[in-house]
Amino acid sequence: MVHKRIPSEPKPQQRHSTLTARDGRRDRGGRPDAEARAVSAEAARIEAEQSRRLAENTREVRDQHREAAEAVRQGQEQLRAVAETVRAAGEEARLAAESARHAAVDSVRATAESLKTTLEHMTVVEEMRRTLREIRDSNKLDSN
Repeated sequence: MVHKRIPSEPKPQQRHSTLTARDGRRDRGGRPDAEARAVSAEAARIEAEQSRRLAENTREVRDQHREAAEAVRQGQEQLRAVAETVRAAGEEARLAAESARHAAVDSVRATAESLKTTLEHMTVVEEMRRTLREIRDSNKLDSN
């Protein structure tokens, strides 16, 4: 009978070397080798690039928000200026309406004075006619 030899458990360092041979990522001292460092560096570079892009996008969005806020502020300032112009125009219109009202009241007073004077003149003319009729009537009586 031939005995097959059962391999003994490898020593810890041998076990580590065996693992290294299979995956190729660690050297005998347990440190990352050049390829693992390159992969790690590439992953870090990709992550840094993603962070840079994210920061750039964030800056662009912030700038857009800042521009939008400035546009809103300028729009509000324009509305404020328009409102002030409208207020001033309203005040001028109110003053013009007040002046027109005073002019209308003065015109009504002048018309009333004119009518009063006209009535007085008509009264005088009517008295003169009456007097003239009386004189005529008395002359007619005298001539008869």
